[in-house]
Amino acid sequence: MRLDALIEVHGRRRKLTAEQFQELKNNLAQHALATPILVRALPEGRFEIVAGHNRVAAYRELGRSTIRANVASIEDGEIEFAAFFSNLLSPSLTDFEKYWNFKRLQELSGLSRAEISESAGLSKSHVTRIFSFDALPEAAKLALAEKPERLGSNAAQKLAALTEAGKSEKVVEAIRRLIEDESFTQDKAVALATEKPRAAAPSATVVRSGRRKVCEVSTRNGVVGVRFFEKEATDAEMWGQRIADFINKTLSESEQD
Repeated sequence: MRLDALIEVHGRRRKLTAEQFQELKNNLAQHALATPILVRALPEGRFEIVAGHNRVAAYRELGRSTIRANVASIEDGEIEFAAFFSNLLSPSLTDFEKYWNFKRLQELSGLSRAEISESAGLSKSHVTRIFSFDALPEAAKLALAEKPERLGSNAAQKLAALTEAGKSEKVVEAIRRLIEDESFTQDKAVALATEKPRAAAPSATVVRSGRRKVCEVSTRNGVVGVRFFEKEATDAEMWGQRIADFINKTLSESEQD
C-alpha cells in the first residue's frame, strides 16, 4: 500500500522515546516488515491507520513509498477498540503506556474501569493498578512520558497512595530522580517519597552568670526545656516555680491590657 494514501489519526500513535524509535527505524532498514499495519478504507482511495503509526513514520523517514497493510472492515464505534487492543497486545508496551491507552479509550468510549477490564480480558485488580498512574501529580506524569519504562504499576500504586497522603512534592522529586538517574531504582523512588521530613534541630540558649554556665534553655516543636548544669541542678524545682509564676504574671497583665 502506498504511504501517501495513509492518514494518521492524532492521539492514536503509540508514544516512543527517540531511542526506541531509532531502534525501530534501524530494524526496519535491515529487515522486512514482520507484521503488516492495520488500516480501514476511507473515501477517495485513502486509508486510516488503525495500528502501525510508528512503522509508517519509520518507513517515511527511510524514504520508502509502500508498506504491507491489512485492510479491515471496522465500524466507527469499534475502531478505537481495535487500535487500543492492537497496542495492548504489544509485548514492549509499558504499564504507563497501557494507562495512557486505557485513559484514552475511557474518554472516547465512556466505559467504566470494570467494563474496560472485562473487554480487555484483564482482572479488575490489574486494571485498577494500571489506573493508579492517574493519581500521580501532573508534573510526575509529564516526566514519565519521557521514559515510561522506568516506572511499573506496582511502584506507581505506592507512589499514588503517597500522593493522596499529601506527599506530592516528594513523589515528583522521586520520579524525576528515577527518570534522570538510571541507577536509581523504583524501590529507592518509593523510599525517597516515603521519607519523613527531618525534624528541625532544637534551638538552644545558654544562660550564664559571669563565666559560669547556669542552664540551657531549648525550644522544639512547641516544647520549652530547661537543663541545669551540675551545681545548679538542685535549684531546678525552684526555677521551675519561678518560670510558672512569670508566665502566670505575664498572662494576667496581658488580660488586664
